[in-house]
Amino acid sequence: MSETQIPYKIYLSEDELPKAWYNLRADMKNKPAPLLHPGTLEPMTAGELEAVFCTELVRQELDNDTPFFEIPQEIRDFYKMYRPAPLVRAYCLEKALDTPAKIYYKFEGNNTSGSHKLNSAIAQAYYAKEQGLKGVTTETGAGQWGTALSMACGYLGLDCKVYMVKCSYDQKPFRREVMKVYGASVTPSPSETTNVGRKILAEFPGTTGSLGCAISEAVETAGAEPGYRYVLGSVLNQVMLHQSIIGLEAKAALDKYGVKPDIIIGCAGGGSNLGGLIAPFMGEKLRGEADYRFVAVEPVSCPSLTRGEYRYDFCDTGMVCPLAKMYTLGSSFIPSAGHAGGLRFHGMSPTLSQLYADGYMEAISVQQTSVFAAAEEFARVEGILPAPESSHAILAAVNEAKRCKETGEAKTILFGLTGTGYFDLLAYEKFHNGEMTDTVPTEEAIAQSLARLPKV
Repeated sequence: MSETQIPYKIYLSEDELPKAWYNLRADMKNKPAPLLHPGTLEPMTAGELEAVFCTELVRQELDNDTPFFEIPQEIRDFYKMYRPAPLVRAYCLEKALDTPAKIYYKFEGNNTSGSHKLNSAIAQAYYAKEQGLKGVTTETGAGQWGTALSMACGYLGLDCKVYMVKCSYDQKPFRREVMKVYGASVTPSPSETTNVGRKILAEFPGTTGSLGCAISEAVETAGAEPGYRYVLGSVLNQVMLHQSIIGLEAKAALDKYGVKPDIIIGCAGGGSNLGGLIAPFMGEKLRGEADYRFVAVEPVSCPSLTRGEYRYDFCDTGMVCPLAKMYTLGSSFIPSAGHAGGLRFHGMSPTLSQLYADGYMEAISVQQTSVFAAAEEFARVEGILPAPESSHAILAAVNEAKRCKETGEAKTILFGLTGTGYFDLLAYEKFHNGEMTDTVPTEEAIAQSLARLPKV
């Protein structure tokens, strides 16, 4: 098919919306290691997990063998309000870069939450309601997940309690107000409202918080409130499952035009958007049907894949959650207060960690100022103001396209544009004013945190 026949935006019809989520683990030879009980260090049972998570989500979390899970009709109907999401051919960016590369991005910002997070939020809220629960608790970093869950809970009539990482709570006041519009309560974390919050504040006075801190507070609150369960916006297998709709749609859109990407790029914090984008493509690679190059892009300020260790660690700073085997900087690691708040988790998805350990993925870390420079370059030619998280993927895609110009290779690049940056304008202001810095954790700081990893 000629270049001129591929439109700027490729949309699937409502009838082409995926009817099932894809479970990447079913095609993995080496399965992710099991979650361990924080007290006994034995694999968590379904019954133990159900004290924290919804019953159906526990089933999805533990299933390593079922390739597809049917999407309930009520969730599919909700998806239709903003899905299928467009796959965009970045013609203008290609022209600006004067590259022979062909660049596509899957845009997940066509909803009020401004990101891909709504794909899993509505699923988790739906299963909570089906179980007859009163409400859910959660954490949020940059605020996309908290906003998405607030929307889903508002739609389904559930209560929603959000612990928001303190630096993001201060940097992004409008995000927290959107959460309140949808009926959620929002507490800066760490806080004085929980035992674990008070403990963290005593140990780290003046801390700006972390996702690990906020997770601990949300889990404690869920355990103390009858009729509540905890839900998580990234990292866990169940979230990867729901987010597979991103990759399923992207692959279906590319297949319509006979396009096969050479390189697939995503920003990486806990792993939800990256895992969702690559899922069906990685499945093909695992089954030996096709080959792709996968690149995870993380900030130098929180480099779990590129500088962490593949070990069992707590998912939270308070050490009350199950332990996961993942690439980690240590649950006590407190990242600098960077503006890509959604990429400030100390660990990486166990599923993606296993794939990275097995050599199926690459990982790079990039500096914050370079990320914002790439974000502005993209915004000026493609017309979308990207979220700081997404801009990590943009920077890597731009660099790959520039390499194609140097080598003359016409590679096809696909990256995930996870959301918009309209709630991140204070960060853009700091970039414009020259007040933004690049913080790289010292070897000593990482070593001190890793030294506290549990002995498993």
